[in-house]
Amino acid sequence: MDYHAPKRAVNNLLLHYAGHEQRPVFFDIDAAYPELRALERAFPRIQAECDALLADHVAMPRYHDVNRPATEISAATAGDWKVFMLELLGHKPEANRARCPATCAALAQVPGVLQAFFSVLDPGKSIPEHDGPYVGYLRYHLGIRVPHVNPPHIRVAGQPYTWKEGEGVMFDDSWPHAVINHATEPRVVLIVDVPRPLPLLPRLVNNFVLWGLAAPLYGKKVVQKADRYSGDLL
Repeated sequence: MDYHAPKRAVNNLLLHYAGHEQRPVFFDIDAAYPELRALERAFPRIQAECDALLADHVAMPRYHDVNRPATEISAATAGDWKVFMLELLGHKPEANRARCPATCAALAQVPGVLQAFFSVLDPGKSIPEHDGPYVGYLRYHLGIRVPHVNPPHIRVAGQPYTWKEGEGVMFDDSWPHAVINHATEPRVVLIVDVPRPLPLLPRLVNNFVLWGLAAPLYGKKVVQKADRYSGDLL
């Protein structure tokens, strides 16, 4: 079945309410989703748990190992983009979550989390420009480990942002964006997707797409793939 036509129709509907080409690129977290600040408050514990994953050489799949449509961007440049999945559309890999109890406790304070995972870029690993496939969510990054020399940055709709450890940033993933990385150390962020704030009618449509369609199909498939790595050590 071809899902592209209905997805375009829903995206066009949501863009009407989001502001089309006038929609924001970056968002004020306190105005749009203040509950995300719980992650910054828990930053020392989140960072410690992520550091332990890296120190223990816990196996992490490359992004395109769990999400094949992302191969074009994940495998386009030298090095690996690895992920450690904690939650996706209600599906929760328990072995992963057992390694990160403080991170999961902080995520539990954020209502409506759609997706949460640690994103690990190898030294020098950049990600070419691309845009998110769906307008119904906003993306939050919490800097976990950011190299001090040549710190990598993300460019969203031409606007740059350089990650800082312990600092959160929220942006519209449906704008074209790329990661430019010339650092010699890994870059790690916690990525969290939340529903885009919308009026009642488009919010109901968005909920149906996310929880009625994507959760049992896409979400289940991706987490099953991530589960193959859960708890493994390299």
